[in-house]
Amino acid sequence: MSGDSAHERYAEVTAQILSRAPESEIDPSLERVRTLLDLLGDPQRGFRVIHVTGTNGKTSTARMIDALMRARGLRVGRYTSPHLRTVRERIVVDGEPVSQTRFVEIYDEISPYVDMADSMSDTRLSFFEILTVMAYAAFADTPVDVAVVEVGMGGRWDATNVVDGDVAVVTPIGIDHTDYLPDTLDGIADEKAGIIKPDSIAVIAQQPVPAAEVLIRHAAEVGARVAREGLEFGVTSREVAVGGQQVAVKGLTGGYEDLFLPLFGAHQAGNAAVAIAAVEAFAATGEDAEGMDPRIVGEALAGVDSPGRMEVVRTSPTVIADAAHNPAGMTATVAAVEEAFGFSRLVGVVAVMADKDVEGILEPLEPLLDEIVVTRNSSPRSLDPARLTAIAQQIFGEDRVHAAARLDDAIDRAVGLAEETGEFGGSGVLVTGSVVTAGDAVHLLRGAGE
Repeated sequence: MSGDSAHERYAEVTAQILSRAPESEIDPSLERVRTLLDLLGDPQRGFRVIHVTGTNGKTSTARMIDALMRARGLRVGRYTSPHLRTVRERIVVDGEPVSQTRFVEIYDEISPYVDMADSMSDTRLSFFEILTVMAYAAFADTPVDVAVVEVGMGGRWDATNVVDGDVAVVTPIGIDHTDYLPDTLDGIADEKAGIIKPDSIAVIAQQPVPAAEVLIRHAAEVGARVAREGLEFGVTSREVAVGGQQVAVKGLTGGYEDLFLPLFGAHQAGNAAVAIAAVEAFAATGEDAEGMDPRIVGEALAGVDSPGRMEVVRTSPTVIADAAHNPAGMTATVAAVEEAFGFSRLVGVVAVMADKDVEGILEPLEPLLDEIVVTRNSSPRSLDPARLTAIAQQIFGEDRVHAAARLDDAIDRAVGLAEETGEFGGSGVLVTGSVVTAGDAVHLLRGAGE
């Protein structure tokens, strides 16, 4: 098949998958995924799993776990969501997204069985369910030694939860996705606790007390061991460094000093500690329960990136793309910007989804931003700029709020505003409010993903 034909086939397959129910529409059942996997011979049983849930930090933590595992000489599959630029980045083997050709091969291999599974249910498999099965099929076929699997939403009823992880990781929990999840911390924690399985190890990041109580109780009920950030492991020191931060971590089986992490913010240091503990816990479930070589840990973390998470996508002025999309995530982003960047003038570009806590997302930004340009992103779920303008004006005042119909125009406007009175080298633009917003910004400023 020629290059053009291969790309056309990839576009066709992607369109077919996207034509299904989007991941924002949840029909809580694991039966469709189980049916399809059963027809395929249960590929998800062909590898060990580290399962990652939480409200914020899942993708960054998964990427760190992946890097640490590969540094230990293991072949690793990684499944994360949502994607920033290309759907292929959700399914990663050996640190690289599957190729367009391989993506098509996987889909073609499972497609006849998808039709069978669809015919056996009143509801067709969704976009996310198809991609989840594709990931499991790809990992089994490679094969990988371990898969790092990020939950899409919640945990108990998430399509990924047809695996039994050796290690269940729970990153910080907050209020989000309340259309499908409970609107209380303990209710959300109960859903996310569903990935903690009998005889596994639960690695739990620092949590609000109601969430921590639910997670620990569930672990006890199913007979899982627990490792808690701040007690069994955690960050012991950190300081800002050029391009990131220097971090020291107390692990479950060792101590790790002078780690350079090329990511910004206390939340990323916490994610690194959770990732280290998860890898140590995974080793403890196998034949190697010793601590990791600190040199290997340092090399692995020094090479980690997390696209769309406090990512500098342009300089002069500095433009940062960040995927914060709920109040807790935005609070962490604001703290990271204040700590790592000495902007004399900062302008925000914000586009959010209509089903989010818009006021809760905007309020942490108010003390940080000199002005804000509101707009929409490429998702049909994006909040209309007129409505976002009205909400932003209530928080920032009318004089500080500007609007643009398109994200590219909004970024151009924000760059102009940042340069108006900002000192040379001291002005910046923060593009944020959604994973889609961050992905669109990366696409606009760095080029197409395919």
